[in-house]
Amino acid sequence: MDTATAGTTTAESGGPRRSGTERRGAAWTAGLLLAGVGTVVGCRAADTDGITPVPQLLAFLPWLLLPTGAALLLALLARRRTGAVAAVVVLGLLAWYTEPYGKARGPVGAPVASFRVLTSNVEFGRATGALADAVRREEPDVVFVEECDVRRCEAVLRREFAGTHPYLQAVTASGSAGSLVLSRFPLTGTAGVPGTMGMPGAVADVHGHRVRLQLAHPMPPLPSQLGLWRHDLGSLHDFAAADPAAPTVLAGDFNASQDHAAFRRILDTGLQDAALLAGHPRTPSWPTRTTPLIGAQIDHVLLSRDFSVARARFLDLPDTDHRALLVDVVLHRRR
Repeated sequence: MDTATAGTTTAESGGPRRSGTERRGAAWTAGLLLAGVGTVVGCRAADTDGITPVPQLLAFLPWLLLPTGAALLLALLARRRTGAVAAVVVLGLLAWYTEPYGKARGPVGAPVASFRVLTSNVEFGRATGALADAVRREEPDVVFVEECDVRRCEAVLRREFAGTHPYLQAVTASGSAGSLVLSRFPLTGTAGVPGTMGMPGAVADVHGHRVRLQLAHPMPPLPSQLGLWRHDLGSLHDFAAADPAAPTVLAGDFNASQDHAAFRRILDTGLQDAALLAGHPRTPSWPTRTTPLIGAQIDHVLLSRDFSVARARFLDLPDTDHRALLVDVVLHRRR
């Protein structure tokens, strides 16, 4: 009888100890999750991209709702009121910053021309065949191609579309450094934007109207290349701000989303994201192995306020880790 009683007492006393240990573990886990997500959200609130791993995580900002929700649940299980309140605050901030950046402002002048724009990163030229099929099928007037290797991409596109898109401006290079702009409209080449990878530019004659075209392809924000990434995005900002009176199309793989401060500064020059104007502000374009469910929208067509958008679609092309973006735009005459 005494032995049984003693065993019962031990089991009962061990139960609360295990429960307390579990609560402490839940509290610590919740704290670590909140510390990580809170750092990223803090940088977003401070309008800075911070240091690794903040820029990389900012690309997936909406998905940070998941670990924050887990932190809230763990804080509640651990009976940590402070942790639960902190999690609710972080969740509120994430919900706030998940809203699209910027306000859509339509043009005020009469429409004077319409055309179709396609941008596609073909991943070292591997998806050139798929892109060529998409160009034939969708019939875009202007095509921006990133990572257009000189042999497996540029040479093929020059040959395949010499009849339908006879105008071309390119930075000829191997691998990811090559890029080009292919056009039905006559092009006058410009110096483009200096960058680590090729970013050609041109001025198009769109039915008698001058339109600046610029391809975007800054370095990705890899831990060892954050300086180059910021520099290239800064150069694109300078291009966007240089001639605000000219109708402008800035398109390509920006390796940045609306949650990156460096990209928002480009939008602050007055350019608008065509996907936002078409009602797709968060549709992921990369990486294709998880899109359209999970990913980041880093492929953009940015337009000056001379343009409206009739339609925008993301296209799935094989052999590349990016989705292509197809946009029907309308050019308006400024008052």
